[in-house]
Amino acid sequence: MRPEDQLIERRREKLAKLREMGVEPYPYKFQVTHTSREVKEEFDSLSSARDPVSVAGRIMSVREHGKTCFSHIQDWEGRIQIYIRRDVVGDEAFSTFKLLDIGDIIGVRGTVFRTRTGEITVEVGSFQVLCKSLRPLPVVKEKVEGDRRIIYDPFTDKEQRYRQRYVDLIVNPDVREVFRRRTETIRALRNFLDERGFLEVETPVLQPVYGGASARPFVTHHNALDMDLYLRISNELYLKRLIVGGFEKVYEFSKDFRNEGMDRLHNPEFTLLEAYQA
Repeated sequence: MRPEDQLIERRREKLAKLREMGVEPYPYKFQVTHTSREVKEEFDSLSSARDPVSVAGRIMSVREHGKTCFSHIQDWEGRIQIYIRRDVVGDEAFSTFKLLDIGDIIGVRGTVFRTRTGEITVEVGSFQVLCKSLRPLPVVKEKVEGDRRIIYDPFTDKEQRYRQRYVDLIVNPDVREVFRRRTETIRALRNFLDERGFLEVETPVLQPVYGGASARPFVTHHNALDMDLYLRISNELYLKRLIVGGFEKVYEFSKDFRNEGMDRLHNPEFTLLEAYQA
């Protein structure tokens, strides 16, 4: 049996054990009050008032110290450390936590404090298993200095990164940042055009005649009309028709398709912005 299969088998055994203990490993609901970023930003007020917080995330590290455990959980806005004490959560809950692995998702409720090293941490009063992961994550060697994560052995298997993009997103924060910056860029472009009176429109993706660029299209067939249609290679022609129809400023963010060669920077499916002004 491959090492990965052995790990999966052990995780399945832990899953069965959780169910034997009456723990639902895949609940449908957990109420979150703060993200990891919000806890850090509001730390002063939360810690002074001892206000409880609820945070959910994926377990990314675990350090056991007898009757206590430190762990980092990761949500979509970052990571935060949690601190679990057996005498606080109880024997049964502590035993449940010991059955969890890196990659599992949990929700925690508790209060916040700073450790002696200055790291903002949630002291867990209770927690809930939200998802028991059966497949192990790639190992990424890293260390934490304050609020900074220093990665010195990143996940670099290109084949797995491109075929399993979700794994890449989990373990590589720089990749997640690319997604955020793309969204911010599109938002800035849209705001720029809106502020100048442009009208955002949608034009057909399936077109009877393709044009607007010199490229080979993808061909599909419309059964009801018994005719071939083409996935658009450009939205230029339809935007110009809108200009003719009386709209003086138009733009569109469109998904376009070109049936040509491909590489890492040249994909057959891509996002295109076109804007026209009379």
